Order: sequence, then C-alpha cells, then structure tokens
Amino acid sequence: MPSTDGPTCIALGAAGVSLVLDLSDGRLPTVVHWGAELGALDAGEAAALVEAVAPVPTNSAPDHPLAVALLPEHWTGWTGRPGLSGSRGGAAWSPRFTVGRVSVDGADVPLGPGLTDAGAATVEVHASDPDAALDLVLTVQLTPEGLVRLRARVTNAAAEDYTLQDLVLALPVPARAREVLDLAGRWGKERTPQRSPLQVGTHLREGRRGRTGPDAATVLHVGTPGFDFGHGEVWGVHTAWSGNHTHYAERLASGEQVMGGGELLLPGEVVLAADESYESPWVYASYGAGLDEVARRFHRFLRARPNHPGPDRPVTINVWEAVYFDHANHDKLLELARLAASVGVERYVLDDGWFGARRDDSAGLGDWTVSPDVWPEGLHPLVDAVTGLGMQFGLWFEPEMVNEDSDVARAHPEWIMATGGRLPVEARRQQVINLGIPEAYAHVRDQIFAILAEYDIAYIKWDHNRDLVDAGTQPGGRPGVHEQTLAFYSLVDEIKAAHPGLEIESCSSGGSRVDLGVLERTERVWVSDCIDPLDRQQMNRWTTQLIPPEMMGSHIASGQSHTTGRHHDLRFRAATAVWGHLGVEWDLTRATEAELAELADWIAFYKQQRGLLLRGDVVRIDFPDDALMAGGVVAPDRRSALYSFASMTRSEVAVLGTVPLPGLDPDLRYTVTPVLLDHAPGGAVPPPWWHVQATGTHDHALAEVLGRHRLVVAERGPLVLSGAALGRTGLSVAPTNPEQAAIYLVEAVG
Repeated sequence: MPSTDGPTCIALGAAGVSLVLDLSDGRLPTVVHWGAELGALDAGEAAALVEAVAPVPTNSAPDHPLAVALLPEHWTGWTGRPGLSGSRGGAAWSPRFTVGRVSVDGADVPLGPGLTDAGAATVEVHASDPDAALDLVLTVQLTPEGLVRLRARVTNAAAEDYTLQDLVLALPVPARAREVLDLAGRWGKERTPQRSPLQVGTHLREGRRGRTGPDAATVLHVGTPGFDFGHGEVWGVHTAWSGNHTHYAERLASGEQVMGGGELLLPGEVVLAADESYESPWVYASYGAGLDEVARRFHRFLRARPNHPGPDRPVTINVWEAVYFDHANHDKLLELARLAASVGVERYVLDDGWFGARRDDSAGLGDWTVSPDVWPEGLHPLVDAVTGLGMQFGLWFEPEMVNEDSDVARAHPEWIMATGGRLPVEARRQQVINLGIPEAYAHVRDQIFAILAEYDIAYIKWDHNRDLVDAGTQPGGRPGVHEQTLAFYSLVDEIKAAHPGLEIESCSSGGSRVDLGVLERTERVWVSDCIDPLDRQQMNRWTTQLIPPEMMGSHIASGQSHTTGRHHDLRFRAATAVWGHLGVEWDLTRATEAELAELADWIAFYKQQRGLLLRGDVVRIDFPDDALMAGGVVAPDRRSALYSFASMTRSEVAVLGTVPLPGLDPDLRYTVTPVLLDHAPGGAVPPPWWHVQATGTHDHALAEVLGRHRLVVAERGPLVLSGAALGRTGLSVAPTNPEQAAIYLVEAVG
C-alpha cells in the first residue's frame, strides 16, 4: 500500500519512454510504469499513479500486498523467482533490504514523500539487511535512447562466507502483454525466432554452454498478442553476459508478470568472504511499438558510444573457405591477396593454421607462435604483400582453447579446465585452457602480445569453438565458468588497451557469442559459420534485433555453400551480404573474369552506400507470404533509403501484390530506382514502375554467366512518389526465380 504521507518517486524519461520508480517506506524500488512516455508528472500525479496501480488484496494472499521490486524479494509475499538466492550456512537466505541512500546522477535525493524528475539519468540505490549482513547497490539507468539498464552489487558484511546461488533482476510487464518471442537456433542456423503464449509459470531460457550459445534467447520479448516488426506494444530484455546466463518471463497465479535475467551461477562458483562483492552483468530492457523500435533502441545506444565503429567499415576477405589448413601454398595465398585488392577488398584475414603444429584441428591449438614448417620466414612475406597492396592484415586466434596435442598442454596439463579427476569430453578435438589460473592467463597474453608486436596486425578474428563442459579448476574441480568469462574480458581489455587501433571480431563456432557483454569490447560478431545466402537472410534479419548492421559480419559466399551444398548465383549472394559489414569468403582464384568484374561492381556499390547501409535505421517489413522477405535501412534524416525484396521460395500465388516501404517521411517525394548493376535478378519480370527495358547482349560468355537479359533504365527516369504513398500503398513485387533478391534505392527529390 502507498505510504500515508505520500510515496517517494523518481521519474525518468527519454526518447518516448517513461520509467517511474517508487521507493516508499525504505523498500527497494518498484516500477510504477515502464513503457510509452507519460509526459511531465508533478508530485501529486505521481502519487496518484502509485495508488492507481497498487496491488489489490485477494483471498489466500498477503493482507497488504506489495508490488514486486526490481530485485524481487521473497519476504514481500512474492512467490515467483527471487532476485537473490544464497545463504550463509543455511542462514540469511531470505533477506529484507532497507534503502538507506538514493542518488540520481551522483547527487543524493531525499527519501521522503515527493517526486524527482530526472529525464535520462542513472539512479543508484544503496540498501542493506543488518540481520542477513548483506549490503546491496542497485543501479538503474535510462539512456538517452530510451533503453533501461539494470545491475546489482551484493556485498557480504559478515565474517562468515556467503554462498551466492543466483542473482537476477526483473521488470514488470502489464497484463495485456501475453505473447513471448525469443530466439533459438543451432550451429549454422543461429537466431531462429519462436513464439509462445505467456501462461502461468515460467518461460525460462538458461544458457549452460559457458558461452552465449547458438540457441541463446538473445532478446526475450513479451508483447501484446500478434505484435510484429511495426505494430503492437513489446517489452524486451537482454542479459549482457558471455558465459552462463538466464533470460526469463514469469506469470503468477496472482496475475503479476515480470521479465528479467542475469548470470547463471554453477554450484559454489561464487562464495563471498568478508567484505567481498559480486556484481551482476548489465540486464538491458527495451520498450517499443513493434520489434523494430525495440531493436532501434539497442542500435542507437551502441552507436552513441565513443568507441563504436564508424560506417567506413573496411571490406574484408577471410581465406578460410579458400585454403582451410593449407598454409603451405604461399602462391595461392598471395594470389588471393592480389585478386582481393583488385576487386576493392580493404582487409585480408588469415584464418586457422598459421601456428604451432596446426596442420589440422587435432594439434597445436594453444601454441601461439608462427609455425616454421609452413612459414619459414614468419608471416612477414604475406603481411608485407597484403599491406603493400593497400589492405589491412588480420589474423585468427582462439585464445581460450587448447589441443591436448600441443606444447602448452604437455607442459601444463593442469591448465586444462576439468573436474572429477577426468578430462571433459572432446569437442572439435579440443579442450579449454583455464584463463582463471594467473599463470595460464599470462602465458596466453604474452604469446598474443609477441605476435602483435612483431607484425602489422589491424584485426583479430577471435574464435571459441566449443562449449565449456566440466569446466572446473584442477585439482579440486571447483566450477570456473564465471572466472573464465571475467578473464576473457580482462584479456581482451588488456590487448585493446595496448593496441587501441586494433579491431576484434567475436566468433564462436560462428554466432555463439553474440551479446552486449562481448560487444563492449569488440567491433563485430561473426553471425554464423553458414554463409549460404538463403539461411543468412533469416539469420541477419534476426541478429539485428540486438545489434546494428555494422557490427554483423556478412560475407559473400562461394557459388556452392560449404555448409549446405546449395548453389546460388553471385547476385543473390552479394545482395544478401551487403546488409551487414561486408566481406568475401570465397576462393577468388576459381572465379571467372566475369564473376570478378561483377564482384567488383557489388563492392563498389557497397562502398558508395555504406554510410547509409551502416548508419541507417533498420526496418523489417511484415508480409504474410513467407515467399518474400523484405526490409531495409532508412537514413536518420529520412532523405534516402535502401530496401531489399528477397524471394525465399515459390508462393502458391503468381503475383504477391504490393509491399509498403516503412520509415520514409510522408511529406517528402522520393525517386525509386532498382539497383541493377547492369542486370536484374534471375527470372525477373520487371513491373511497369521499374521504367526499364530489356536488351540482348552480344557477349555470349557474359550471357551464359548471367543467364538472363541485361536491363537499362528507360528515358523517362525513375518512379517518383510521396513517402506517404510508398509507406501506405507501396510497390508491386517483381516476380523472380526463388532465391533471388531485388534492391531498391529511394532518394528524396530536391
């Protein structure tokens, strides 16, 4: 119940979002409102709002029900998941925290009745429970982008150890939000959406892989039934942690609903001695009208960081699928560099196989010294050739992993993570090196530093190719995933501090480490080891639910996919890849002259448009026919946009109809031009609005490669329509063969 002399309220607001907190009666903060902007409140309106949403007494329940706090507390009568679980030998397992001090942006605020209206700000709540001998600091931030961040720090104030079992933070969601959407997936097909109703009980997504995982929830959403990219109220939560983690949504029989997350701790993993603290990872929460607005808050938050990569992301080639472990063929590696530079590539990455005894995946991992067997002169000839061609040089590492057949494992078998007096099951014929052991950490760090000191390296592809199973510290076997995750963060931080211009990609069997914890420290993620464009259409689409395109490695694949065996023409491969940080993963020594020329055209198009592609607002278009996947990016000033219409399969109808183009300014007029690069998607039937005409080609070799007529823009010029017409009526879809994509450039007139 509200205090008789009025509640203690803090109102935060930014970018169309309001977060109103109640800290009455010395209790931890509860959420009075999180969602669409409320406008300015005065103290009386805030008090009335607290009263309006106060819990209602019911039968067989507490006589004076209390709203659930951001750190849910069992003593209040809350029968859902508690925020803090732990004990001190069976005692202090149900703490009751009392708030002693609250600050907003570092300035203390009074705890008496009244309202503090702070806009975008950081609230810090200091609380304690003398009986449980625990202190708590709870941080709540509303960013200028309207994103909420939460974290907690708990300190043991007793002489006896306190064993922490769990710490999660939660935000309430209203009763009208009854549908859950989160992501799942597997290796080679990450971030697959799944929906379910929110029913009484817990929708729990636990990650126990020791890394984020290909099946991670990524962002767990709860929204009004039927919400989609552009419609419906949606609340989303993300745990920014690269180790074991939790996302959950919970509905109680009382009708209360929350969503939250935190780190998943293994038994005995965190034991706090006197005055020791545990700080949880950030839990991010985003509200929006539709999934696009939820995603846009994440994107704008990341882009506002001072260290965020700019839109001039260098076009990259990675040579893994061209050579695999065959590093002895220096001529081929040099020819790949020459061909890459000739088509406009700006960064060259040498993948696995350059070090130790690493001729295949069975040996050498963990020995980060250049192999004299395949590189008798070191990497200097290749690095010099690459940089001499005007490209940056990048190198692959997997610092957290080790083969049993390696010098480091033979010298220090105790550095392998293990428990129970046994080695974990092998995965990819490798084990995990325990970076939580200071000597192992220093060994790995010093070897990486030596490589970076010797060679001109601008980029690291940082891989992590197995789950952490039986991940303990020898000889006792105490679980070590928490310490391993922190050590990984520290290692990256040390490397970046010593080499401030260095870029790092987070790769983990493809897309198994995609989270905002790793992206505090890295410039991009590898979405998936599968670069089949048909699968990448879906994976790229849903990866942008959390991160913006410039952080998403998106490469033009080989003609035949190495992971699925499917064949695709270059146009579809390129028209899919340009929607992220563009790269090439293809043996260019096998490409024809016509393919190299077409590849150069696509890279030139990407360079011309990357300021829009990598800084625009992502829009994803809801369309009821699964045969079409449509979306695009719109410039922040809404004067230009690019859209993609991708044919995923054959529809049961001959004509799909019209598709609106969201995000444009309804009061501006725009030209709409198909991006043809001299030819259309395979099987395209140009609709009248394309204003193009087909012409034959006398180049029979080119015609054989393209398999279609070339198209030229007719004299009457591009289509011109208002943003209102494009956004509400849209454009007719050009029929194409399956697995083709049409791209449209939209530009404001005048």
